Amino acid sequence: MSALTNIIKKEVKELLTPATILPIVFVAILFGSIGNTIGDIGEEASQAPTIALINEQNTSYSSIASKIIYNNAEVVYNSTDISNKEIAFEKLKEKEGIALFIIPKDFSENIKNNNPGEIEIFWIMEGAGIMNSISSSSVENILWIINNHISKTLIKDNSSLNASVVLSPITRSETTNFKGIDFKDVSPSVLIGMMASQSMMIPIIMMMIIIISGQMVISSMALEKENKTLETLLTLPIKRTSIVSGKILASAIVGLFLALIYMIGMGYYMMSFNIGSSIGTVNIDLSMSMFDILLFGILLFITLVAALSLCMLLGTMAKNYKSAQTLIFPVVLMSMFPMFITMFTDFDTLPLAFKTLLFAIPFSHPMMAPRALMFDDYLFVIGGIIYVSIFTVIVIALVVWIFKTDRLLTGSINKNKIFEYRKKFFKR
Repeated sequence: MSALTNIIKKEVKELLTPATILPIVFVAILFGSIGNTIGDIGEEASQAPTIALINEQNTSYSSIASKIIYNNAEVVYNSTDISNKEIAFEKLKEKEGIALFIIPKDFSENIKNNNPGEIEIFWIMEGAGIMNSISSSSVENILWIINNHISKTLIKDNSSLNASVVLSPITRSETTNFKGIDFKDVSPSVLIGMMASQSMMIPIIMMMIIIISGQMVISSMALEKENKTLETLLTLPIKRTSIVSGKILASAIVGLFLALIYMIGMGYYMMSFNIGSSIGTVNIDLSMSMFDILLFGILLFITLVAALSLCMLLGTMAKNYKSAQTLIFPVVLMSMFPMFITMFTDFDTLPLAFKTLLFAIPFSHPMMAPRALMFDDYLFVIGGIIYVSIFTVIVIALVVWIFKTDRLLTGSINKNKIFEYRKKFFKR
């Protein structure tokens, strides 16, 4: 019995290490944070949306609509003069509102004349994430309530109107303002729905590419150590910078191959989006051009090289193949966190601290780039390319430095070699 106990203790001690516990703890924290986010969505959904209202004529049916709006929303501006439209819009922006309702003077008259009454809606859309759709859904619910109440009133009054007008007495004309562009006859739900697919699909595929290719690099480094292949390679009369360069270039080729496969599929995927709108005679096209796809491909390739270089750096810490399996976790965490953030919310709507953190994670840039390119935000994408390139150069420099020390052979770094390396570095 004591032998069995000792074996159990031995196995538990080997398996229950910080390397196995920390990933589970971080994943638990990550999913706990996601749970809090979902809870915040429910709380936000229960809050009344902030809107502005212009009701030109307080007649029978328009008064019903106005009363319902007041009962179900926080009205930050109210007027009867259509000329105050710009003032109402500015007040709405100041209060971080979602929509401006305009009930025209002929609203009730149109319904009485057997025509649906039209409500004009001017939406202010701040972001395109899942959480950003909550407020617009609340406004959609108000419109449904208005339609339902007026329909009931018409039925109660034994109206002789057409059944189609009685059942759907209101219609709407809407314009959505997003990132400085006015999309006429397009609601926030249409824009969010169009961008939600790429917001979910691209981060997931990006995360899978990083994790799969990263695991290959770390496992390769660990197997070379375990099989003594790396030790033999380092004892050969070959410059260690050449060894590092070869490994980095091989990783870059793998990254390029994966990027090309991904880009071909994504090119067809993104070309299918062609939602347009008009500002005067100018047509707004949200599909990505070939230049946009090329720019995204450069960012994707650099990010993959950064991921592979980081995995190579982590691979130098692996003692054997078994220990290498847990070293991928930092890369997993750095790819999962931006994936969930970009799915649930928009970068522009995040607090400054979260923006800084998300921008600092190199793997987040390809996940945010497609949305930025849709709206010609080239500065953000080019800034991401520059940042990820600097990150990649620093990581590669660290890998080169480690290969020049005894860390790969002895498992520790010789302090005298560190001093010699610093002297050589500062003499340059």
